Amino acid sequence: MYVCICNAVTEKDIHKAVKQGVSSIDQLSEQTSVSLRCGSCQSRACKVLKMALANPSVR
Repeated sequence: MYVCICNAVTEKDIHKAVKQGVSSIDQLSEQTSVSLRCGSCQSRACKVLKMALANPSVR
């Protein structure tokens, strides 16, 4: 499912980023460009990031 429509970032992309060492929303934005345009996805991106950090083996 898309988290950021503007930059076509999916939940899978966020889980992949966590597996590559991302541990903050700032790092996630740098790596995936999530939340860099309109910002409306930031809340959802934070939730998915939190879930991915809690269980990095998912996806």
